Amino acid sequence: MARNTVTGARSGAPAPTSHVRGEPTTSLLGLVVKIGALGLAAALAVWAAFPLIEAANWVGVGIVAAVTALIFYVYLSPRHVPLKYLLPGTLLLIAFQILPVLYTVSTSVTNFGDGHRGDKEQAIAAIEAYSVVRTPDSPQYTLTVAADGAPDTGDLVFLLTAADGTVYAGDTDGLTPLDPDDLTREASGKIVDAEGYTVLTTAQINERSDEIADFAVPTGDGTGIRSSGLSMAYEGQATRTYQEDCDCIVDSVTGVTYTADNVNGSFVSDDGQRLLQGWRVNVGFDNFLRFVTDPATGASFLSILAWNIGFAAGTTLLVFVVGLGLALLMHTRTPLRGRTLYRILLVLPYAMPSFAMLLLWRDMFNTDFGLINRVLGLDVNWLGNAWTARGSILLVNTWLGFPYMFLVATGALQSIPRELEQAARIDGAGAWQAFRHVTLPLLMIAMTPILVSTFAFNFNNFNAIWLTTAGGPFSPDNPLAGATDLLITYTFRLAFGGQGAQYGFASAVSVLIFLIVALLSLISLRQSRSLEEVNR
Repeated sequence: MARNTVTGARSGAPAPTSHVRGEPTTSLLGLVVKIGALGLAAALAVWAAFPLIEAANWVGVGIVAAVTALIFYVYLSPRHVPLKYLLPGTLLLIAFQILPVLYTVSTSVTNFGDGHRGDKEQAIAAIEAYSVVRTPDSPQYTLTVAADGAPDTGDLVFLLTAADGTVYAGDTDGLTPLDPDDLTREASGKIVDAEGYTVLTTAQINERSDEIADFAVPTGDGTGIRSSGLSMAYEGQATRTYQEDCDCIVDSVTGVTYTADNVNGSFVSDDGQRLLQGWRVNVGFDNFLRFVTDPATGASFLSILAWNIGFAAGTTLLVFVVGLGLALLMHTRTPLRGRTLYRILLVLPYAMPSFAMLLLWRDMFNTDFGLINRVLGLDVNWLGNAWTARGSILLVNTWLGFPYMFLVATGALQSIPRELEQAARIDGAGAWQAFRHVTLPLLMIAMTPILVSTFAFNFNNFNAIWLTTAGGPFSPDNPLAGATDLLITYTFRLAFGGQGAQYGFASAVSVLIFLIVALLSLISLRQSRSLEEVNR
């Protein structure tokens, strides 16, 4: 039988099936998985697009469309095989790492916070609504106080029933008509349940009574709806109204005029008084300069930074020494009965919830009733003195962190051939010399990234400080900065402690902390590169 001179196959025989290199065949299971994954991507895109379209966020809509198109192009094309594996991780990295960082940076150059959340039009509407007073012919509504989300943290919403039976949901943006089929009403017209809203109980209303008393729903030019008790609301006339010709707010009761300060996003009177409600504007580097140069914060910055670095470095050193020492003890060839039990006991602190253990340690350090003073027969105010409080924090954090380092060191020790240590001993090195010049350098190659990440984590270890000392003890001269405060706890107190939430300021300090940690981590990693010479 003749052969085909080109393919080498016998004439008359079926030609072998060929596949283009780089184009793998797709099994039925793979096809089903691909269809399911692409369907999920399309569903997520539709789910994300509707709120963006409703908010007229066309840039966001474009990004969603572009990402969805890229996903379909990559996975429906027989090419770009490496990209098929890289794309999911890249998208997750962008979504959960890069975008939050960019959002934090963009927020840090604004005055975003309580009183400065929306735009200027929203601020004007809120000012007018909050100044509403009742007039003789004020329309009345049957009121139900609700929340958009959790009852204690969700935005307040007034569920209103007008005299003609029409129902509305009122928030800071105004009134929204409701479908009667989506709610349940009593005979009096009071709404007891509404789809998408959480009706507050009497106890929950009492907890937010101050917020409810100040809440108002803007309904038009110079009018708004406010509560009158817990079951009624009225639409009244605002005493503070916006005048477009002067770009100002005029108070008809006091006669005071508040002129718009468009640089800082607020209305200011001639004597310097600012209305609480403002709007969001860019302030450049003012938040950064405020933290460094403001007398209230600048005087404490360097001392807190020094303790912050000492706390992170001290914790890292202690957990490394304790964890490595115990790992060496468990790694020895000397017979040790119950070795497995000891290892389990050593890991127990790592298995405990850290927040519960921190609260337990705080109580153990109590001066009058703490276990430590009672057992040792002491009367030491451990958390009331600056240095004993710092030592207590380091002790607690070491106890919580050494099991992790113990596990890492145990795994690293098991990967080092024992023959290397034995060869050093044969060459005349002692036990310490063999460990110092052979075992430790090999350990550091694997553990240096872990140590750097441990330092970075403890630099921002909010829970360890806040749940034990809350940053204290505090000096009478400076009640804002405590002896054990980290930059992150200090920032939290400044930004959310008593003047309302200041997200722009908090974001600015977060960026500063990020830069400090990144710089220190970069220096540490560069210094550790010399250890790689051990493997060469």
